[in-house]
Amino acid sequence: MEYKASINKLAQPLVKRLLDNADKLRLGVEKLNNGCTIVDAGIKVPGGIEAGRLIAEVCLGGMGTVTISHSSYTANWPLSVNVYTANPVLACLGSQYAGWSLSHEKYYALGSGPARALASKEKNGQQEPVEELYKDLGYQDEADSTVLVIENDALPPLQIVEKVAAACNIDPSRLTIIVTPTSSLAGGVQVVSRVLEVAMHKAHALHFPLENIIDGSGSAPICPPHPKFVKAMGRTNDAILFAGQVHLFVKGGDEAAEKLAEELPSSTSKDYGRPFAEIFKQYEYDFFKIDPMLFSPASVIVTAVDSGKSFCAGKLDNNLLNLSFNA
Repeated sequence: MEYKASINKLAQPLVKRLLDNADKLRLGVEKLNNGCTIVDAGIKVPGGIEAGRLIAEVCLGGMGTVTISHSSYTANWPLSVNVYTANPVLACLGSQYAGWSLSHEKYYALGSGPARALASKEKNGQQEPVEELYKDLGYQDEADSTVLVIENDALPPLQIVEKVAAACNIDPSRLTIIVTPTSSLAGGVQVVSRVLEVAMHKAHALHFPLENIIDGSGSAPICPPHPKFVKAMGRTNDAILFAGQVHLFVKGGDEAAEKLAEELPSSTSKDYGRPFAEIFKQYEYDFFKIDPMLFSPASVIVTAVDSGKSFCAGKLDNNLLNLSFNA
């Protein structure tokens, strides 16, 4: 696949907007001694829904639009997030996907956002992307400033900051790291805003040709936050698993489009049917034991643009959503 857009350059105006309006958005901003800018979106400060919406657009590399609205499609949870991007492969997989594992001693976090597309590592005397996914995408960005979004309830140690800057081959003063705890309002919004991204990731896992996905949108209810991490994480996942809706526009034959629609919904997974927090506990809090096919939206529409036919599959489940959001 060929991409010419720079997600890092497109994201920088959004980062500037976030920093310029930090007080209005109830964000904390700290400049480290090495020049790196750390944004606290819910650890020591309140943050909020609008902060989460903007951070979600940052995660999409400036290639997507995230809006908040009220909808009647979920019985008791009308506040919804809507995501649209004209380039879902690059915006979702190339930027928004939380695929960069970062750790130092007891600190562990997943990184998402444009910095992933800059990051490289040395292997067998050659530089290659830190994530194998970029080999499939055939994309590596170039920029002199970048931003990384971390899902954690603590600010990253200096060693993580320096590791990110070094991998991206930039000075730390050109790096912004945004930290969003899952238990915060901002964190919840930015995670639920991944409703389209999880569909893209599952399509890739199903070996659907990414170059045939030309457009996409998604929506999901914004979950109430919970102070406990596992319950908060469970609710953000359940918002997508039980009530996420995605519409993909694809090239190619009707048979492939119909097959994709049938295989995408979360209800096709053997682990579907209970709140995510319960499933997570059953597998002893080990993500890798959970069926990877679970991570997908509840309902999908796949439109084959060559024929004009659309294929619908999956369902919304208000009972499971209520069970999760009220637990």
